[in-house]
Amino acid sequence: MNQPLHHPTRVVNRGDRLFRGILRLFGLVVLAIALLILVELWEVARPSVERFGLRFLIETQWDPVREQFGALPFVYGTLVSSLIAILLAVPLGLGVAFFLSEMAPRWLREPVSFLVELLAAIPSVVYGLWGLFVLVPIIRSLELAILRTGLSRVPLFSGAPYGIGMLSAGVVLAIMIVPTVAAVSREVFRAVPDSQREAALALGATRWEAMKVVFDYGRPGIVGAVVLAWGRALGETMAVNMVIGNQPIISASLFSPAHTMASVIASEFNEAVEPMHVAALAEIGLALLGLTLLLSALARLLVLRVERRSRGRQAAQGVTSP
Repeated sequence: MNQPLHHPTRVVNRGDRLFRGILRLFGLVVLAIALLILVELWEVARPSVERFGLRFLIETQWDPVREQFGALPFVYGTLVSSLIAILLAVPLGLGVAFFLSEMAPRWLREPVSFLVELLAAIPSVVYGLWGLFVLVPIIRSLELAILRTGLSRVPLFSGAPYGIGMLSAGVVLAIMIVPTVAAVSREVFRAVPDSQREAALALGATRWEAMKVVFDYGRPGIVGAVVLAWGRALGETMAVNMVIGNQPIISASLFSPAHTMASVIASEFNEAVEPMHVAALAEIGLALLGLTLLLSALARLLVLRVERRSRGRQAAQGVTSP
């Protein structure tokens, strides 16, 4: 006479299982795509891997005519240009995020936030054109001024004043990743509970000291924002390709032309006709993928370590506070 009580629950559980299965399928699809990319790169790069081995990453000569390939200049250019970008972009991005989340009036907050997000949507080739026609002349003038002051004797500032080189690429990359650092850090700061700010101000802290509390609370998210921006800087292609000079050179000078792992693939892949040349470029892509994965793993470990320290500090403060 009475309907069984477990029937609606069984229907709901079927829906939950179906939804869980669909989400697992999506996750497996993403994993399968990553594995397919890795397998395809390995198949194309295998001749170069078998011929050069690990020497490929430490050799400096790049001569497609003689089939002598070494990726060290490109690894060097990738790391140095991305580090320049991080050193320039992180302070500026964090400053913008602090301003938008803590100090900006409401009528200014939304327009500036929109402009920051708009910068992230600009195509990289547009940044490259801007760098080529606007930034490069400025860098060239800076190099000429340095030559007049005699600082060119320092290896870091030596070289001919081309304007196109490592410094120009780093500045363009910094401008490109500032929106990433600013947008993610702003959301991290907004997620900090107001009780943290109010407690600091109630204890007599200045506005700057209260901002330091917010920064300490959101440090794991800030590390994630920096790593996300660094990952984009490592893989950026067109903008860097237009302003870095595209020469496989290892030089201590910031003004020297250089090459990156992504830019050399974009520059030479269409012109690569010999199988070994194609394999060497594919091995560079494989190395770039490995470098990105290694950076992501190290960043994840760093975030976990920072989170653990923050929780320990907060627990200690909770125990010792009256």
